[in-house]
Amino acid sequence: MFSVSTLGSGVALAQSAIQSRSSTPSASPSSAPSPSAHRPAAGDAAPVAAETSVTGMSVLPQGQQAETVSVTAGTYSSNGVTNTTPGGGLMPIEHAPRSQSGLTRDYIAKQTPTTTIANMVASLPGVVSAKVDPLGMSGGDTMTMRGLTQSQIGFLFEGAPESDPINYGPFTSTLVDNENIGSVTVSQGSPDIDAPLINAVGGQISTFELDPAHKMGGYVDLMGGTHSANKEFVRFNTGDIGNSGIRGFASFSYTSSNNWRGPGDQFRYHVDSKFVKDWGQGNSVKFIFGYTRQFANGMLNPTLQQWKQYGTSFNLDGQYTPGDVSYYRFSQNNTNLLNIIVPMKFVLSHELELNLTPYYVQESGPSYGGESIPLAGGYFGNVQYGVPGSPYPALNLPYATDGVATAMLDDPWKQKNGAINSNIRWTHGNNTLTFGWWYSYTSHTERYQWNLVNNQGNPVAGYGLSPIRFSNSQILSGDNLNFWQQQNALYLADTLKLLHDRLELSAGFKAAMVYREGTNNVPGAQPWKTGHNYFEPLPQFYATYRLTPHDQLYINGTTSFRAPVSTEAYVPDYDPNYGQIATVGALKPEYSIGEEIGYRHTGFYNFSFSAFNLNITNHNISSSGYIPGTTSVVAEPINAGGETSRGFQAEFGLGYWHHFSPYLSGQYLHSTMDNNFDTGTDILPTKGKISVGSPKFTAAIGLQYDDGRVFGNFNLRYIDSQYTTFMNDESIPSYLTSDLTLGYRFKSIGPAKHPQIQLNLVNIGDNHYLAMAGSTTANAQSMMGLHGTMVQGSSPIYLVGAPFSAFVSVSSGF
Repeated sequence: MFSVSTLGSGVALAQSAIQSRSSTPSASPSSAPSPSAHRPAAGDAAPVAAETSVTGMSVLPQGQQAETVSVTAGTYSSNGVTNTTPGGGLMPIEHAPRSQSGLTRDYIAKQTPTTTIANMVASLPGVVSAKVDPLGMSGGDTMTMRGLTQSQIGFLFEGAPESDPINYGPFTSTLVDNENIGSVTVSQGSPDIDAPLINAVGGQISTFELDPAHKMGGYVDLMGGTHSANKEFVRFNTGDIGNSGIRGFASFSYTSSNNWRGPGDQFRYHVDSKFVKDWGQGNSVKFIFGYTRQFANGMLNPTLQQWKQYGTSFNLDGQYTPGDVSYYRFSQNNTNLLNIIVPMKFVLSHELELNLTPYYVQESGPSYGGESIPLAGGYFGNVQYGVPGSPYPALNLPYATDGVATAMLDDPWKQKNGAINSNIRWTHGNNTLTFGWWYSYTSHTERYQWNLVNNQGNPVAGYGLSPIRFSNSQILSGDNLNFWQQQNALYLADTLKLLHDRLELSAGFKAAMVYREGTNNVPGAQPWKTGHNYFEPLPQFYATYRLTPHDQLYINGTTSFRAPVSTEAYVPDYDPNYGQIATVGALKPEYSIGEEIGYRHTGFYNFSFSAFNLNITNHNISSSGYIPGTTSVVAEPINAGGETSRGFQAEFGLGYWHHFSPYLSGQYLHSTMDNNFDTGTDILPTKGKISVGSPKFTAAIGLQYDDGRVFGNFNLRYIDSQYTTFMNDESIPSYLTSDLTLGYRFKSIGPAKHPQIQLNLVNIGDNHYLAMAGSTTANAQSMMGLHGTMVQGSSPIYLVGAPFSAFVSVSSGF
């Protein structure tokens, strides 16, 4: 192990040594970070060893152990900070033949302890993150990357997909505690060929937990701040358990706060656990467990007119008056997440390796909303009730006024996903061949129903009232859904190294197969049952050439696809006031073809530049909106036709110089629609219009200072204006946000190992802004279509950016 006395020389020495070594590559580029540089052990204290490894110009599969070079840095910390990553932890060394960025503990540990993964990557090139909650707990935080939404981005956690496999919404607010995150790696353009994903047309984000420490101990973190925010976190490390080769950790946290706008609050209970068994020459089994119980009162999202008129005061009502469906207690989200992942690697011989990753994810509600229910003349499914000739009589409910009763929508949904991803790798000489298979099965059950409320706004118990039933005992519902899907993917990839490993060629092919089927058991549902098969061929090609040990050129051509978004693409939803409210969307999958060419330099400073082109057919936009007169949200899948996106991105990160480490990133994007849009009644001239949610310019500046005792971190982000309608007749203005971290590390005091105090200031300019569109419409203003029919305008709703907030945390190892 190299021992160095200064951070600057330590980084330079580490990078010089790293760049002179390589290890066996994978058959395809992977976003998996190096096991040690990106994933320090939980609980390691002073001095922190920053073990950094590289894998030539392609990266090993998830969990693969590479050759490593270890460097002891001059920073003593209990939370994994080593100050060895250029750009203050925002620009680790990358060698994959594609656009790829990352975060290490040097950056992660200095963010607010509750910030979501989607918010942490906000400074990376091409990323736009809408921070709607200072704590990141509300679940409303969302992001785009190169103008594509988070439902088009594959989210992996320890090699397993962590998004809803049907709606593709990521679980970032419920997935893992920040204190346990070892690294995050972002691929802006393409997913790994071996990644278990069916939605990653916009790239991939991979997150890895810290590895368990070899020494028994632990870590505690206590936080408090504005909006009555608090978090308590504790982690215990077993250390090496005898001579078994097993070590692990378990942690628990509790977080809560008041809503920053409007009434209501939120809380979260979370458990993380990870155990590792290593033996022989590279064999390992890991067991990862996570559980979350989370509750949040919703916040009402405004239209542009409502935002201009009311600003941040537009929200749900804090007091109930009879008939008020906007009462805040009606708007609730309960999320329960169970996550089990078991990555396994077996070295069968010096040339043969087997990788298996079984996983199981279970998520459930319920979610709530408010609505007025007609006693007669309403709809049960697509059949009117309480009218002559109807098989369903009028409802007989107390607390009704003028034939209408106020009710709380109750949506007790549940989803289960079990799967295994497996591959075998054969390395012979300069050639590596990988063959793999991924299988996944998902079931989803859901039934909208309504509970009557009294004049105080409280649910009323009793048969026929909770849930509301007809006299024949049938439950009034708009969606009685049973949905399931099976996914199979076979992939074959080959990597060849030539010219003394300076030239690397990789090619692969993936055959993805998806079968979906669903039923909606409400009266008159059309269709009542729908099924669909998808088969998509997905070739990839990568080439990279190492000009010098510090300089690399690469080019690639990739494909990916996304099966249609949401169950509403197959079976419609219904509402008592309107009948059918969601039209079955187009069943054609989204398909993308992308090309990139790039240059990367690594050393004391890291620099990368890439130009990209992306063509998408059947662009499925996963919009959503409020059911009129309610606080209930319904999915609105839209097929917007083709889309072309071109641009370039760059980032720069400097190693620590006199304890400072700066970072710069930026992107230029030109994204346009390729087709006119069919509204169902006419055609709108949208061809050539700028794609929604695609800002032309984005940029970020980061600066970190850390002398081992005093530390600070500053980040400034600029997001250009964004169109929110296909016709480009409504947009949100550009905005700036900035965050600041200040802190101090103490020497060890008795059992407290290197305690520290940290202040996080969010949106320090207290900028009031609209962060992103919460829904997308064809046109905001009414206009004449190409066939002469007036197309009525509809305004999108918007996500409101979080205000200034301050949080103080005190942490220590033990």
